[in-house]
Amino acid sequence: MAAPMELYCWRGDHGLPSVDVDCLTVLAYAKFAGAPLKVHKITNPWRSPTGILPALKTREEGSFSQPSKIIIQLRKQKYNADYDLSAKEGADTLAFVSLLEEKLLPALIYTQWVDAKNYVDATRRWYAENIPFPLNFLLPNRMHGRQLERLRLVRGDPALEPGEQLEKELYQDALECMTLLSQRLGSHKFFFGDSPSSLDAYVFGHLAPILKIKLPNNKLQQHINSLENLRQFCNNILVLYFPSESRELPTRKVSPQAEGGDFDNEPHKRRNQILSVLFAVGAMLGYAVLSGIITIKHTHAQLEEPHIEEEEDEEEEE
Repeated sequence: MAAPMELYCWRGDHGLPSVDVDCLTVLAYAKFAGAPLKVHKITNPWRSPTGILPALKTREEGSFSQPSKIIIQLRKQKYNADYDLSAKEGADTLAFVSLLEEKLLPALIYTQWVDAKNYVDATRRWYAENIPFPLNFLLPNRMHGRQLERLRLVRGDPALEPGEQLEKELYQDALECMTLLSQRLGSHKFFFGDSPSSLDAYVFGHLAPILKIKLPNNKLQQHINSLENLRQFCNNILVLYFPSESRELPTRKVSPQAEGGDFDNEPHKRRNQILSVLFAVGAMLGYAVLSGIITIKHTHAQLEEPHIEEEEDEEEEE
């Protein structure tokens, strides 16, 4: 029996199978298509075969990143969630995916990564608490820069800078996009009937973080909560295809922290002061190890390997 394909993605939280838009899209599509994947839910993208997440590793074709390329590869392996779509439905899928990437994705990036309060109190905190030391001091800021560049690329403006006018434009486009999606979905369970397709995967990947991740400033969440069918659409997919994550939502450890209420109390201040003192040493040590200035003997690596495996949550997707 051939070895299963392996999917590397960000781990989940907030009742979601992953906290990342692209990872959610790929995970949902794989579930819809019935692809037998070995899923590695990790918090260090450098463990991915491509260095970024999500990533699909195959024995014959190599490794792939980006949702569109991963979905194409799954289709080549005969796992096609769009097999029964008509030509018109296929064209509608392309149109709505383009709409999501042009109108909703920029606002989602802005909400999580550019809005100062959301980024500091929620997004950066989550990644800093989950990425292993010492990378947790380096990667969140690097990811922030990449997301800002991604926003500029999607908007087609290399000189784009955050501001009230940009925020207003992005949110207006996003609200209109969600309203249009709500109208298109109507009373249906999925966008093309009773079976989910790639469009449902893309919509779920973009809407579920808006619905579930708690942020101090979240105008997008307020709007999606007013669209009952979209809210039910996301919850149905979570219950049907990711039941273990949806059941864990009430007891998630970091959910209360997302409220931001205890971030500035004295114990957290003391912890941050200690971490700030350790930052320089940790950053220099991490740089030295990663650049090869300091090497680790093979025998030491063997001792550390079980610990690394414990940090990785592997699941079999049916």
